[in-house]
Amino acid sequence: MDANLGLEFLNSFSNVPAETINQLMSISKLKEVKPGKQIVKLNEVPTKIYMLASGVARCYLTTENGKEFNKNFFLPYSFIAPLTALVKNKPSLFVFETLTGCQIYEVDYYKISDLCKKNMSVNTLYSKVLESVYMTYEKRLVELISLDAKERYLELRKQIPNVDELIPQYHIASYLGITSVQLSRIRKKIDDD
Repeated sequence: MDANLGLEFLNSFSNVPAETINQLMSISKLKEVKPGKQIVKLNEVPTKIYMLASGVARCYLTTENGKEFNKNFFLPYSFIAPLTALVKNKPSLFVFETLTGCQIYEVDYYKISDLCKKNMSVNTLYSKVLESVYMTYEKRLVELISLDAKERYLELRKQIPNVDELIPQYHIASYLGITSVQLSRIRKKIDDD
């Protein structure tokens, strides 16, 4: 993992002074996480925010009958957190799970909140990250409403060019809101075109 890439990622939101980076690093832990590990469990009251430095993770929702619906995939560098549960100090409705081995920075949400009150650079960074997360959520919502399954798949391939090698087909199908059989048909049609 390249620490400079992490710094570039943070600076893509806001110019972060070195002193602020040092403060953030002092409250962060870099962890190695195995594939299939739930870093946020269903109904767990979360206290951490994560920055994915390597690997692939997902966020999903489980229905009462146990069916999983993928809400999002995460690649390096991205932030992972059940925001509503953190802000409201309530149980998470979502599960966040690693799909591959990952390196993640783990940060206590309450320590970040305290830093936001004391350090304008951290507060600005936090605001910019939230704006980015919201815009990504908004884009995903528009895609779900306005694009058909093939167009959603093509959009996902634009966002994650090697998605078919990184993420199992059944997870991709769930993310697109279709079955694995439908996804196979879409892939075949694209290959035939």
